[in-house]
Amino acid sequence: MGLLHIIYKKPSGKLAKDRLKILLISDRLNCSPEMMEMIKMDIAKVISKYMQVDAQSMEIQITREAARGRVMKSPILYANVPIMDMKH
Repeated sequence: MGLLHIIYKKPSGKLAKDRLKILLISDRLNCSPEMMEMIKMDIAKVISKYMQVDAQSMEIQITREAARGRVMKSPILYANVPIMDMKH
């Protein structure tokens, strides 16, 4: 993991942009950055029971989209979870 982590490390500008996007989305949904981080860690904890994940590179975002047959937009959680290995 050490060498691969260095090779695939995000540039600081990209990381700052991603954090700002999460902050703006969470602000619109009244979800604090601390709450977003807690959600991220909880998701990583549950998934790590079954596979090895890179929680530091994990990205989550909450958006609002219209659900099928609904006029109101519902919050939707998207998670990008880098899987490093499967547990057997």
